[in-house]
Amino acid sequence: MTFVTRFAPSPTGLLHRGHAFSALTAHRAARAAGGRFLLRIEDIDATRCRPEYEAAILEDLAWLGLEWEQPVRRQSERLARYHADIETLRERGLVYRCFKTRREIDIGRAPHEPAVPYIGSALPADEEAERLERGEAFAWRLSLTAARAALGGFEGLSFLEQGAGPGGETGLIQARPETAGDIVLARKDVGVAYHLAVVHDDAAQGVSHVIRGHDLFEAAHIQRLLQALLDLPTPIYRHHGLLVGPDGKRYAKRDKAQTLRELRAMGMSPADLWIELGVAP
Repeated sequence: MTFVTRFAPSPTGLLHRGHAFSALTAHRAARAAGGRFLLRIEDIDATRCRPEYEAAILEDLAWLGLEWEQPVRRQSERLARYHADIETLRERGLVYRCFKTRREIDIGRAPHEPAVPYIGSALPADEEAERLERGEAFAWRLSLTAARAALGGFEGLSFLEQGAGPGGETGLIQARPETAGDIVLARKDVGVAYHLAVVHDDAAQGVSHVIRGHDLFEAAHIQRLLQALLDLPTPIYRHHGLLVGPDGKRYAKRDKAQTLRELRAMGMSPADLWIELGVAP
């Protein structure tokens, strides 16, 4: 099996140390295995993604000394393929239209309480037709109930973890897609959701190893279900730990983490950053 991995950032902001660590970790793994390293731009959210951020991603990764195969895949150019997957699931009765907003789903939940995985079902045909006639927005949700029936249960779903999840989970992992609930696969403002696009592209690009932070470990459970429903191969997963700053919080765009562009402006070299992160390309 050819070793193929990828770094797949979303152009919704500038890269920071955490992104650099993840990209270098994947790049180093590909080189060590004599394999291939891909760059994929996950720009399906047109409400938040910006071309200037994509240009900055390419500039930052080149500054780090990384090389990747061309052409770079952009998810915004593949929307028709993702919608074909949704149509396949729809024809099999595995998705339904959900007219509830996130706020409606969370009604009655105290602010400090964790979100409960949502399980729903299709509306009666006449009510659904009326709401569509009124032009009401809806999301396509994956039905766990229908998926369980189609597969005869989830007990046969597993994935191999060569790294570790946040709780130290490693080895052969029993998938628990029920922890995610009936996930959204597409909605009006985004068009298609993360989980579907990721499993489609990993399969289409022949990704053999998914190397990413362990904050995405739980995503592997529902992604394993989508792989089974769409008859796609399951890659090997390697989840790694997350970098944290001096305050003990992980680096994140929303917390205005110091960016690679700012580090460059301060005179930091790629070699200095590699040493700080404990990795090298």
